[in-house]
Order: sequence, then C-alpha cells, then structure tokens
Amino acid sequence: MPRDLRGFIQQLEQRGKLRRIKALVDPELEISEIATRMLQSGGPALLFENVKGSDYPVAVNVMGTVERVTWAMNMEQPEELEDLGKKLAILYQPRPPKKIKQAIDLGKVLFDVVKAKPDRDLFPACQQIVIKGDDVDLTKIPMLQVYPGDAGKVLTLGLMITKDPETKIPNVGVYRLQLQSNNTMTVQWLSVRGSTRHLRKAAERGEKLDVAVAVGVDPLVIMAAATPLPIDMSEWLFAGLYGGKGINLAKCKTVDLEVPADAEFVLEGTITPGETATDGPAGDHMGYYGPSNDNAPLIRFNCVTHRKNPIYMTTFSGRPPKEDAMMAIALNRIYTPILRQQVPEIIDFFLPMEALSYKAAVISIDKSYPGHARRAALAFWSALPQFSYTKFVIVVDKEINIRDARAVVWAITSKVDPVRDVFILPDNPFDGLDFATEKAGLGSKMGIDATTKVYPETDRHWNDELTADPDTADLVSRRWAEYGLDDLQMGEVDPNLFGYDMK
Repeated sequence: MPRDLRGFIQQLEQRGKLRRIKALVDPELEISEIATRMLQSGGPALLFENVKGSDYPVAVNVMGTVERVTWAMNMEQPEELEDLGKKLAILYQPRPPKKIKQAIDLGKVLFDVVKAKPDRDLFPACQQIVIKGDDVDLTKIPMLQVYPGDAGKVLTLGLMITKDPETKIPNVGVYRLQLQSNNTMTVQWLSVRGSTRHLRKAAERGEKLDVAVAVGVDPLVIMAAATPLPIDMSEWLFAGLYGGKGINLAKCKTVDLEVPADAEFVLEGTITPGETATDGPAGDHMGYYGPSNDNAPLIRFNCVTHRKNPIYMTTFSGRPPKEDAMMAIALNRIYTPILRQQVPEIIDFFLPMEALSYKAAVISIDKSYPGHARRAALAFWSALPQFSYTKFVIVVDKEINIRDARAVVWAITSKVDPVRDVFILPDNPFDGLDFATEKAGLGSKMGIDATTKVYPETDRHWNDELTADPDTADLVSRRWAEYGLDDLQMGEVDPNLFGYDMK
C-alpha cells in the first residue's frame, strides 16, 4: 500500500474507520459542525464526496483519535511511540557512548538516519496538473469556514515549507492561512517559529521569501513537522525516521523548495517582507476567536499544482476535543524520552487535553533533595521550545499516576502549602492568543510543588500514606469471584457517587 494520504484513507476504510458522505454539504459551517460531533464521540474519519461549490472531496477527522494517529505513525499501539521517542532522543542531544550497548544503540540510529535520507521524484504525482500565473484560483479549493464569526475561509492542515536564506536548511511547519483573494493568503504564526526567522533574515537581505504549502500529505509527515527538532535538523529526515525509509520529494515549479511528491495540492508563492494584510478574527485552539492582526504576512501564490482528482485534507482548531489534541496526545509519548534526556530526574509527564495539550503539564520526579521539584519545573520550561508557553507545571512524586486527575488533585490538596510551594515567574514571552494575560504576548507562569516535603522544606514530620495490607489485598483479589462480585471490576469507581461523570 502506498505511503501517502490515499493509502492511509484506504487503510482506514479497510479497518472500518472511514465513512463516505455522498450527500451535498456546505464547506461554510456545515462540514465543521458534522466533524465536531464525530470528534466528540470518537467517531470515524469522514470523506465528503459532494461539496458545494467545489469539484474536490474533503477529508476531515483523519487523525481524530489516538488510535488513528498511532496508525499514521506506522504503529499499532500508542505505547510504541515511546520507542520512537528514544530513537529521537539519541539524535536530539547525542552523547559519547559509555557502554557497548549505548554504542550499539547509537549505531542503529545512525543507520536508520542513512535509510531516512529523502529521495528525489522526477515525475511527482503532485505535479500531474500545473496551473500558473493569472489562472491560479485558490477559491476552487474547498477551504472551510469553521465558525460563524470567522473573517473568512481558512487552510489549516497544510505544510508550509520555507528555507533559511543563509544556511539553505528548510523548515516545515503547520500554520493557519486565511484566504484573502483568488491568489493571496495571510499566515498566522508565532514569532518563535522557524519560518518567522527565515522571513526576518530575508528582510535583512532585501529578498523575498519563497514559500510552498503542501496540502493532503501522508499524515506521518504532518506528525514529523509537529515534532520539536533542533534548528539545524530537517523535518524531511525525521519523517523518514518515522516511516522507516526516506520520503520522496519533488522540486517546485516556480520556487527553490522541495515538497512531498505525493501531496494532493502544492501552492507556490512568495512573501515580500513588509507586505501585510488583516488576518482574522478566526476561531482558535484556545476556544475563543483570535483577534484581528493588521500586520499578518501576505503570501502571493503564482502557481498551484495538484494530483488528478485531488483530495482536500483539512482540520480545524477549537476547544478540545479536536484533531490537534489527539495529535498532541501521541506527541506527548514521543516527547517523553527526549524530555528525560534533557531533564533526567523526570520519570513521566502529561499534557492534559483539557488544558489545550500544552497550557498545563503534570510531571513526576524521583525526588532526592530539597528544592528538587522547583528545579524540575524550571528545567521543563526550558527543555523544548513549545514548553516555554506552558502556563502551569505541577510536580508530583513518582508514585502518583499523573494521568489520574483524582490522584493529582489529591497530591495538590494534601501536599501543597500555597505560600511555600507555589512560585510565579512574571513577564515571560507568551502566546498572544491567550486572553488571560494582561498584555498580549507577555504573561506569567506558575509552578506547583505537590511532592512530599523533606527537611528543610518543612520542619514537620510527614507521616506515612495510607495503604492496604498487601497480604489482605492479595487475598481479596484471589477471592473476588467467590464473593459473587465477578461482574464488577475491582477498584471500579461509580461516577454517580461523586455527582459527575469521571470518564
């Protein structure tokens, strides 16, 4: 089966995880409303085959569950993602091996890197149809209007490719673009992203910045683009590592960039530094409408290429659950080994979907000295670029199940004295879409030490936690069916007992 979007859609259909919709649907509001309901219920991917005003089908909710994200990564179980993270950790911060096993592991990873080198496709599927100049009409692409207050239609799951004007190293990112005219779009991105650095360098050199947007690519490549990488490493290489072999790239027709050869659509254009337009308002991942931006970079597209009978793959942001939240859960597992290498005392960490998958983190540590929790929180914020926007970090002991909200709340309420254990870092660079901050782009962070305190953190003796007698617990487990309770799970909690649904 080919490793592209079509191959993945075929895989989903064979596994009963795709539904084809033949009824006429409107890309303005209707498709997103249907997809939202599917996301909330953990439903299948959707392929709308009859879209109002367009000749192209629309695929949405393709990675709407962790299960499907795992399949996109060529794996069957989410637990396997940590093994991939271990491989990436070796490359992220390589160290001289001290043991034979470490040398062997490093050798295996380097061999995988050789296999992951991209290949060039001389007759790429993405260029079966080529449209240039005045014939370019982006309005033919069935972009969605997701929310009634959106300023216009948006493209949300395209890979934007740019290149450093000096080093020529490409950057691949996923940004929201808003349609402005038949051949222009604005882009919404954060100042710390690679493409923004490229635009600043192009401005310093008095040059335009070449841009390509690949839409409808292998979902595995999207996951590679969303993975935090060292600045000088290519997302194409990591996509090859994810897939076990190098991906095929194609040289663009009008700009000096390479794109996935099997993309459904490729938009080619340039950004002239200083040329801007008003972007937004648009629904965003925080669950609110993002503000208008009068200085959003304007992309002028001069060429569109696409496959024969292309499929438009899209998604949209908003209050979880959304597709990006499912992707973040999978990335959480990949990040874990990388984070452990950067901050060895961290046993595990969790970014709850309900906290927008990055605004709050719970980390567990093997505490060994006073102040250890605070050090771990500070190290977490600086470990990877995207963690700099995490607003709350809660540090707990290694015995706490960080994915159990009841256990985390118990740790906070039983182990935290707010004056001693809560610390605030003011005036940090922040997500401009976070309306909770007093100033746009500048906010504070909170660390909460919910670990058991040791001297001199406290002078009080900390009594032992309550635990069951192990022999009795084993006896009850063995006799559970004998009690006539075999139809009930041992330890299962009745949500009605607490007055709310805990699932």
